[in-house]
Amino acid sequence: MFDTSKSILQKLDAAIFNKHQVEVFVKRDDLIHSVVSGNKWRKLKYSIAQAIHQKCDGIFTFGGAFSNHLVATAAACQNAGIKSIGFVRGNELSSESNDTLKRCAEYGMQLVFISREEYALRNDKVYVDELKNEYPLYYCVPEGGSNYFGVIGCQEIWTEIDTQFEAVFVAQGTTTTSCGLLAGLPPSTKLHVVPVLKGFESIETMKSTLRWVLMDESFVDQLVDNVLVHSDFHFGGYGKVTSELVEFIQMCSKHFNLPLDPVYTSKAFFALYQNIISGKLNGQKILFLHTGGLQGAVSYEKKLGVQFYV
Repeated sequence: MFDTSKSILQKLDAAIFNKHQVEVFVKRDDLIHSVVSGNKWRKLKYSIAQAIHQKCDGIFTFGGAFSNHLVATAAACQNAGIKSIGFVRGNELSSESNDTLKRCAEYGMQLVFISREEYALRNDKVYVDELKNEYPLYYCVPEGGSNYFGVIGCQEIWTEIDTQFEAVFVAQGTTTTSCGLLAGLPPSTKLHVVPVLKGFESIETMKSTLRWVLMDESFVDQLVDNVLVHSDFHFGGYGKVTSELVEFIQMCSKHFNLPLDPVYTSKAFFALYQNIISGKLNGQKILFLHTGGLQGAVSYEKKLGVQFYV
């Protein structure tokens, strides 16, 4: 449905990279599609296939007011010819509240605005079962596409890479993408994860996700030994943006022709950049996975009164 061959490997050049003898490549998953880009399509494609196979009317899922996952689901479902329902955190909102929600509605998604208290139950089995009973012809996809099919879809990234890397950097939200990468990680490679949530328990969450995908606890414990967590690059918490981060996004756009979003990829690439400067990655060949999310940057540009891409 969407062409992942558009996701090229882009090599970045900079004097600081030469100084530390590193090679930096970006897997440009943001180029897969303008809306269903990056990890969004990889996490959704098998769930959509499953919904069609089960002859469901559509998909229901969950997300916040600026959720890239929601708008990607809406666009992907429209493209697949099925319906979509999005349960949105914040019953004070409407489809006119911001550009993301407007686009969801434009793609035909039925938006259901629920309280933050109800939204907190989105992973509760009893609550989800009640929704399934209320919407029996809809296939449930967890927030962020965080299910078995999402992990398997992200694991397929390795089928498109024929270069060996010592380090792979990726932004981390639900851990679905990082778990997919880890499941297919070459033995000589370390996975560097950059959680965008403050105080996020990366390793334990990854273990929990991988246990119900791989069904082998000892193997999961072995896998996570190859994970390095960079937990100090959230810039104040999820969705928080500082002037330093804005300047970094603008620098990457200008010098690398690399657009980064303010919520995920900019923070992960900032972590990579700082680790290079500090000499912690000297002599390594590094892969950065661009997980997309650029459509959400528009709302932040308006909110902050800045232009990210120069």
